[in-house]
Amino acid sequence: MSQTVVQQPSPAAGPVERSKPSLWNAMTSRPEVGAFVAAVAIYIFFWFVAPPFRHPESLSTVLYASSQIGIVAVAVGLLMIGGEFDLSAGVAYIACGLTASMLSYQLSVNMWVGALVALVLALFIGFVNGYLVVKTGIPSFLVTLGTFFILQGMNLGVTKKLTGSVATQNVSDIDGFQSLKSIFASSFDVGGVTVRITVVYWLVFVAVATWVMLRTRIGNWILASGGNAASARAVGVPVARVKIGLFMFVGVMAWFYGMHRLFSFNTIQAGEGVGQEFLYIIAVVVGGTLLTGGYGSAIGGAIGAFIFGMTTQCIVYAGWDPNWFKAFLGVMLLLAVAVNLYVRKLATTRK
Repeated sequence: MSQTVVQQPSPAAGPVERSKPSLWNAMTSRPEVGAFVAAVAIYIFFWFVAPPFRHPESLSTVLYASSQIGIVAVAVGLLMIGGEFDLSAGVAYIACGLTASMLSYQLSVNMWVGALVALVLALFIGFVNGYLVVKTGIPSFLVTLGTFFILQGMNLGVTKKLTGSVATQNVSDIDGFQSLKSIFASSFDVGGVTVRITVVYWLVFVAVATWVMLRTRIGNWILASGGNAASARAVGVPVARVKIGLFMFVGVMAWFYGMHRLFSFNTIQAGEGVGQEFLYIIAVVVGGTLLTGGYGSAIGGAIGAFIFGMTTQCIVYAGWDPNWFKAFLGVMLLLAVAVNLYVRKLATTRK
């Protein structure tokens, strides 16, 4: 006679405890940690060797210099995280300033019209760059290098043709100038220290970009597109739209800075902007973004811009020969790349 064996239920397993990452692992997983350490070290160094740097007004000047690089570097950084470059960003902001200035002056229209037309131009430049990259497969380095030369030649040629010189006329008397100046080139006092409005915009742009990268699906798309575009497409990421959008965002930030330059100085020099594109890239790389894409942060780019602004101003405060700045910039870039690769290796191999 068979017997039925009744099996007692095994005790329910308790919740699996997950080990929390150590503070060191959490720190090394952030792209900007190396730049932050470097910024603190440079700040302390110049605090001792450059006494004028200790005054609050000097810090305000440093922040303004940083914002001039940092505003466009926000967009350039996201583009590089997405796996692409833009070498036309420097001359693009000059093209925007020239367009707004000459259109308003030559046609005697309100400055708001010129500024809006310049914005359309900036979006068009970004769209063309992005479209050519995603549709032709030509590396963005070459596409935007071509755009760089086209814009540089047109900036000089068109300005010379319309004005007879390489600079636009003073537009401070045109309707709409003062209202736009209050938006793009105003300043305010904080405790007796003058703060330029671009510093506030810069911090806001960094905060918004950080939120997008950390809290939105678009941020995940950007990281995926830069990390492995083929794999990203396989899981449904609209890589083409993401990259075109990032190029257009660079155009918008270039327009914004171009408007600041125009309404700060009332005129634009057509030959300026050449070389600025490398400063944006350097600030982003110093801030922890990999040249190969797929890794980086907006905060890191802001720290890189702050290091740049601090160095440019503090070399003068210290009474040193400014010609040494480029040498320092090259050393800083090489060290940043080495440190960033090391930190990235620690972050990817930690247990």
